[in-house]
Amino acid sequence: MNKLKTTLLYSIIVLATSPLFAQEMGFEEYNPTSTLIVPGAEITKAKFPFIDIHSHQRDMSVAALDGLIEHMNAMNEAIMVNLSGRSGESLKEKVDNINKSYPNRFVVFANVDFEGAKDMAWGEQAAKQLEQDIKNGAKGLKVFKSLGLRNKDANGERLAIDDPRLDPIWAKCAEMGVPVLIHAADPKSFWDDMDAKNERWLELKTHPRRKRSATDPAPFEQIIQEQHNVFKKHPKTKFVNAHMGWHANDLEKLGQLLDEMPNMNVGISAVIAELGRQPQNARAFFVKYQDRVLFGKDSWKPEEFPTYFRVLESNDEYFPYYKKYHAFWAMYGLNLPDKVLRKLYYQNALNLIPGLDTSLFEE
Repeated sequence: MNKLKTTLLYSIIVLATSPLFAQEMGFEEYNPTSTLIVPGAEITKAKFPFIDIHSHQRDMSVAALDGLIEHMNAMNEAIMVNLSGRSGESLKEKVDNINKSYPNRFVVFANVDFEGAKDMAWGEQAAKQLEQDIKNGAKGLKVFKSLGLRNKDANGERLAIDDPRLDPIWAKCAEMGVPVLIHAADPKSFWDDMDAKNERWLELKTHPRRKRSATDPAPFEQIIQEQHNVFKKHPKTKFVNAHMGWHANDLEKLGQLLDEMPNMNVGISAVIAELGRQPQNARAFFVKYQDRVLFGKDSWKPEEFPTYFRVLESNDEYFPYYKKYHAFWAMYGLNLPDKVLRKLYYQNALNLIPGLDTSLFEE
């Protein structure tokens, strides 16, 4: 009996370590260590002080700000723009805490609750509240992707981004001289068939709720066009298109859109993996549109910022990205010129967001 157990155990060990068993591993588990040895090093501190125009912080208490500052200083982050400022008393409390502790290091953008939009009077009232939020210290408006994807009007219908009932809000931002940072839709791959050809298959496999369709809630192209309709209808309003408008994988198209809409700028948050796999093409784009691109990260994870710095600043080859389900490919450095880096890191944001402390960027 003992001999039989020993034989079975030996068979299991042989099977488990055999190439045939390894071939049963799924793509989710396959994550090889590169054997390529090339020059390069992690960059933990940005070359110039930077403004992160795309951050989210729910807790803006004085104690929380103290904790953030240490990481910001280590990375050379001069100003954090918290896009989750909300509205009313909640926003005012955040601004008060900033003024008590670090009045020149943090900025909040206001938010509008678009749910239940009813008529033009509703839009006027929303614009009035936004005006008060700006007077209370908000430096801009952040529009979440729920507009176009989830928000419904008073009749229970999907609220389109270009719904005319929202026009007073965009107009108010122009009047008050503050930018609108807007996130519309999601990557186009979320609408594509979830098959072997889909580059975001792993992300959809691990995050199935991100899958979309033409009826959930509308085609990708329709939602993006609604956003562009707003940009064109309100040429005096300055817009920052979050995530490069989900066109970082087609920079020629994005360039055409920038040419077509001079009031549209783009932020690079959450799309560094797209840029890092096309270094020559992306570098040419950043040089050509150097006055229209802003630095942003999105999720606050200090350990992920070095990948952004390395892609933007270095000439390194084939280094890893930090999130496999976003990108299973390697990164390359764009080696951007200092002039372009300064604009990307802070000058373009200073030109768009009113009242920032320019002394933080004196070299």
